[in-house]
Amino acid sequence: MRRVVRAFWGPRPEPVDTLAGRWRQTLEQVTELLPRVVSPVRGEWRQVHASGPDTACTPDELTAILLIAQGAEAWSDLTGTGLRLVCSGEVGWAVELSGVAGGAPQFLLQSLVLAVDAPEGAVVPESELLAMLASVWEPNFGDVSDDAILDALEDDAGFTVGDPVVGRFGFLCAARAVLVPDGLEAVLQDMPGSGVLLHIAAPGDIDTVVHVYGRLRDTGALEPLPRPLDRPTL
Repeated sequence: MRRVVRAFWGPRPEPVDTLAGRWRQTLEQVTELLPRVVSPVRGEWRQVHASGPDTACTPDELTAILLIAQGAEAWSDLTGTGLRLVCSGEVGWAVELSGVAGGAPQFLLQSLVLAVDAPEGAVVPESELLAMLASVWEPNFGDVSDDAILDALEDDAGFTVGDPVVGRFGFLCAARAVLVPDGLEAVLQDMPGSGVLLHIAAPGDIDTVVHVYGRLRDTGALEPLPRPLDRPTL
């Protein structure tokens, strides 16, 4: 089963050393949280390129890799610097990290997306992975979703791709967290200094996700950032 753990934010220009530090923390935490995917014995991170074969990538090489990526994209100061890494571990386990960060786009959000493939029935620490992305990348919002959840939100709740969203789990920055309504059908976990993590539904409970999404949208907790974008969070 594949699930995606995502974090999104608005323009936040950052130097390459800062970006490399965030990426390094992400790889370290994924290694700790998903030992069956990333381990010194079974797997290594590889960078996926637009053309040509994948190449090995170690955390110590991140600064150089990001500098090369910036040099290859003349507009990276505006659009952000993109990087895509993959790792395969034990049978049935794999992870992909794809991000665009460090830029100041006016209309498209910056993002970090973590896709996890795991055998059916395997336990994946979804809430811990989302909390990690929230801590490392300081996003505007984030979620843990799959295709069934996103399809239901589009079909039944009026969700538009690119707008703030929650899934089985959600993250809302501090300004959004204060707009969470009382009596919400979710468990709220405060993340001091950054926002709140919402534990919303078990896998397969799509109706609850749709309902909670609707309540959050109605109170303004899922209000999109105004365009043109002028800040990273609400």
